[in-house]
Amino acid sequence: MAKVVKIEVKDNKPIESIQGFFRDLLTKGDVEAILVPQHLPMKNVVMPTLVTDPEKLDGVDPLAPAFPLNAAKVVSKLTSRPLDHKLAVTLRSCEIRAFVELVKLKQGRLDDILIVGFDCLGAYTNAAFSKLSQGDPRGTTIKFLENMIAGKGGVINGFEPAAACRACEFPVPEGADLQVEFLGMDINQQFLIKANTPAGETVLTLLDLPAASEPPERQKVIDELIATRTAFRDQMFADTAEATKDLAGLTGYLANCVNCYNCRVACPVCYCRECVFLTDVFDHDPAQYLQWAERKGLIKMPTDTVFYHITRLAHMSTACVGCGQCSNACPNDVPVMELFRTIARDTQKVFDYQAGRSVDEAPPLSVFREKEFSELTGGKD
Repeated sequence: MAKVVKIEVKDNKPIESIQGFFRDLLTKGDVEAILVPQHLPMKNVVMPTLVTDPEKLDGVDPLAPAFPLNAAKVVSKLTSRPLDHKLAVTLRSCEIRAFVELVKLKQGRLDDILIVGFDCLGAYTNAAFSKLSQGDPRGTTIKFLENMIAGKGGVINGFEPAAACRACEFPVPEGADLQVEFLGMDINQQFLIKANTPAGETVLTLLDLPAASEPPERQKVIDELIATRTAFRDQMFADTAEATKDLAGLTGYLANCVNCYNCRVACPVCYCRECVFLTDVFDHDPAQYLQWAERKGLIKMPTDTVFYHITRLAHMSTACVGCGQCSNACPNDVPVMELFRTIARDTQKVFDYQAGRSVDEAPPLSVFREKEFSELTGGKD
């Protein structure tokens, strides 16, 4: 049975109690640095920070409904080579799954890191959080948590959580060494921490926190949250599939794309060192544009927008974890996440694959399976 301990929340201040946990982790937990989301003074943003000084944790807030980037890419950079130190990294569920994909693609390493995951209620888009958090970013965290846990939804001042979060069926951070739990309990009283691995158990032993057990209502709360999100997700799939069922629909769906490639940069599992769309392949000769225009009468500028997204779908949909950073980074609000998740559902289903499920599960097309697609190859089952 997994080791479970509790963090007592003092004076109804859950964020401060979480900060105390991280201080203990840094001073007693045999880790020398922590990657953790923290409020920064610049425009009330919440960004991943690498902390070695326990006195520099006053702004830590992993519960903030802010998700400016998928930190899997940051952890990938920090672990690209062997570390001389033990590093704790705080990641959302989708960030853990993205990092698992990067590890399988040899873009990161699990050695020498301790993954700390929190129950995730979602986050707002960058633009929405910036407006909500003006003047009181920590207050936004508390209001969001209280509303979500009370079943009131995450709508604050007309803003609702990002579509990617409302469609995410993974509120519990599977794959974490330490799992911080608050679903199904009063966050003003206590949090629980569960060790999912031997490394996690070792750290909890060092922290010497009081033992606890998960409340029976926790699983019911999780199941209800997943059911709500799954219903939203399935409707999103149906709407997106209908909107992009033919070339005309897909072209209209992507009409606002300006080829800024922000979605490619923001995607945590897009790992190519050189993207084909940044090479001479798509550096067309001026005469080529005129030839296309003469043949059709008119062409949309910039060109290659649909081809760009189709190429990324073919390349990345098997590894898509649905974090939504592609849509979050789009300057023109193209619903990129909805399209990618819809296609990823089909491509991952074909290969009986779930992105980020296990580091031991080889990515599709990376291994040969003799009986795969026998209905197309004519082979026997």
